[in-house]
Amino acid sequence: MSVAPLISFRDVDLAFGPHLVLGKLSFDVNPGEIVCIVGPSGCGKTTALRVAGGLIAPTKGEVMFAGAPIRGPRRDVAIVFQDYAKALLPWRTAAGNVSLALEAAGAPRDERVGRIAALLKRVGLPDNAADKYPSQMSGGMQQRLQIARCLAQEPAALLMDEPFGALDAMTRQTLQDEMLEIARATRATIFFVTHDLEEAIYLGDRVIGLLPHPGRIGIEVEVNLPRPRDQVATRESPEFLALRRRLYDFIHGAEGGR
Repeated sequence: MSVAPLISFRDVDLAFGPHLVLGKLSFDVNPGEIVCIVGPSGCGKTTALRVAGGLIAPTKGEVMFAGAPIRGPRRDVAIVFQDYAKALLPWRTAAGNVSLALEAAGAPRDERVGRIAALLKRVGLPDNAADKYPSQMSGGMQQRLQIARCLAQEPAALLMDEPFGALDAMTRQTLQDEMLEIARATRATIFFVTHDLEEAIYLGDRVIGLLPHPGRIGIEVEVNLPRPRDQVATRESPEFLALRRRLYDFIHGAEGGR
């Protein structure tokens, strides 16, 4: 039996004035799936994510969530931004930042402490992090905190816009593995934008490559690598290397055809 998609783009055009950013963009993201979007700079990856999050309305076409048109931001869709420093409230502690989402949902005060502690633990923050302010935390800890705040919404879908792009390589790989564990535990659907082809392959069930001017699908590949994945063994496998070469050739061709 086929599963109805959670997110559907149907012939989506998006124009800013005379500039067409997305053109006839159509694809689905199924429940529980991790779909990664790659492509050269300017192909509309982040724009597509913002459309999926209800932050921008398409000029033409339709974006659906669970079969209903998206008309604006939804509580069951959370967005993790690349710039974690700007996404967090600097005057609130880590616990206070996570509490913000619980307060918005009307969670009783006496339930919040336990839920906050569980969420901070789930994203790998230490016990003493709850009382720290974002300025007292490393970049990796701040991004973990932003993810914890998003998880507090109990979203059906996580939209992630290059969330690890500003982090060092080791922190990035650690967070990739933690994100995969979160996805497994919560069964959240993840729409993940990245410039990093290896990251897209390592995380994704599918990788969609966009062509620029306007942004449209140029390639779509299934990632049939076994899970759980390993930062060394998975990346050294012939299947991984073949996918990386295929996507590299696509990006190189797309950039040459600007």
